[in-house]
Amino acid sequence: MKGAEAIGEAAIRAGASAYFCYPITPQTEVAEYLAKRMPQVGGVFLQGESEVAVANMLFGAAATGKRVFTSTSSPGFSLMAEAMSYIAGAELPVVFINVMRCGPGLGGVLAAQGDYWQATRNSGHGDYRCPVLAPCSVQEAAELTVQAFDLAEKYRNPVILLADGMIGQMMEPVSLDSLTPGVPSEKPWATTGCRGRDPNIIKSLYLDPHVLEKMNLRLSAKYRRMVDEEVQVELYNQRDRLDLLVVAYGTMARICKTAIDILGEEGLHLALVRPISLFPFPAAAVHAAARHATRVVTVELSQGQMVEDVDLALRELGPSEFFGRSGGVVPTPDEVAGAFRRLAKGACQ
Repeated sequence: MKGAEAIGEAAIRAGASAYFCYPITPQTEVAEYLAKRMPQVGGVFLQGESEVAVANMLFGAAATGKRVFTSTSSPGFSLMAEAMSYIAGAELPVVFINVMRCGPGLGGVLAAQGDYWQATRNSGHGDYRCPVLAPCSVQEAAELTVQAFDLAEKYRNPVILLADGMIGQMMEPVSLDSLTPGVPSEKPWATTGCRGRDPNIIKSLYLDPHVLEKMNLRLSAKYRRMVDEEVQVELYNQRDRLDLLVVAYGTMARICKTAIDILGEEGLHLALVRPISLFPFPAAAVHAAARHATRVVTVELSQGQMVEDVDLALRELGPSEFFGRSGGVVPTPDEVAGAFRRLAKGACQ
């Protein structure tokens, strides 16, 4: 399946009953797929008049306790930011899928990773955070889509699946039978009609500053729980002595693995730390692996955003090197291997 189609099918198998969208390349195939598939399973497919409208539709639908989601790409994700803050403030479970394209501005429709800051800090206003999951294959995109719905319900919080144009557009074998969503939780807070009970009020407006501060402190405790419980990371080719440690995610992590294998045949020792959860970031894993390396390099399809989290993780070990391409330019494994070779041999000297 194409990555965008696998994401759509995985969402259905996760129990999503409503999908609201506005088309934008390179993820429109999610909408195209679900326009046919959602009616087949009794779900709702609705194309809104804009991304702003779509995000507010998500607020209303999520308030009823249904599993709901959208997919978009970078400029569209920006337009959803205000409503995402309201959704976080109202503590509603919604899945946002951002298949990143290059920017800034309209930029282009090719793969990029320039939305890292926007996703991992918060794209809207106020003190809130969202779990962010970053797949590196079509299979993992499907699996993490299912996880995203479970996490959204666990924390009553928006969750972001952050892919890129290559993941969305490439076609790979996918095992859908392996997708195992959790059992949807009870939702006593949902607006399902209040006959026989007190009404449920879902809002993010608190005019009493002390009440609002108390709510912010409760949300902050929830985000700390995410940091304690939801870190996901892959370690590749780890060993006790490294000429170079690589940190990369998504598509770039795949390319880096090939480059590491190329250099391994030359006798150089390289390893990879691949963050699967971008928030919470696997800082402890990066720091532990870096203690065995002479140098660390962060690799991104951007001018350097995740590099800030890597440097924070390294702490007293010093800053990392950086290698990145942008504008939709995706480096070849040989190009990446060349950059790694120069860094590794410099470290060996």
